[in-house]
Amino acid sequence: MTLSKEHGDLGAEDLKIITLARSARARNGVAEGAAVRDETGRTYVAGTVELESLRLSALQTAVAMAVASGAESLEAAAVVSAAEAASDADRAAVRDLGGPETPVFLAGPDGQLRAAVTAG
Repeated sequence: MTLSKEHGDLGAEDLKIITLARSARARNGVAEGAAVRDETGRTYVAGTVELESLRLSALQTAVAMAVASGAESLEAAAVVSAAEAASDADRAAVRDLGGPETPVFLAGPDGQLRAAVTAG
C-alpha cells in the first residue's frame, strides 16, 4: 500500500529517522543508510554491510540491530538510497518485526522523500 509522499504529512519522528538514515549514508560512505524506530521510540541507524561472507542492506542491518537490542516491534523505517523503491527483502525484514502496516519511507540522497509504502 502506498502512503502519502508529502513531507508535510510526516511527523517529526518520521523526519528524524530519514535524517538519521541520510547521515549514516554520508558518514559511512555507503550506498544506503537506514534507520528504524521501535515501539519504545528508540532508533537504530545503520549502513550497508558488504563483507566477503555477509551482505546486508542498510535496512536489514538496522532491523537486525533493533532485534539484537531487544525491540519487540517497529513503528517506522526509513532508507536513503539512490534506488527508486524499497526492495522486497527490505520490506520483508521490516514486516517480520513491525507487521504489514509499518511505514517504510524511501528518500533520495538529498533527503527528499521519494516513496512511502507499508511493509506489507
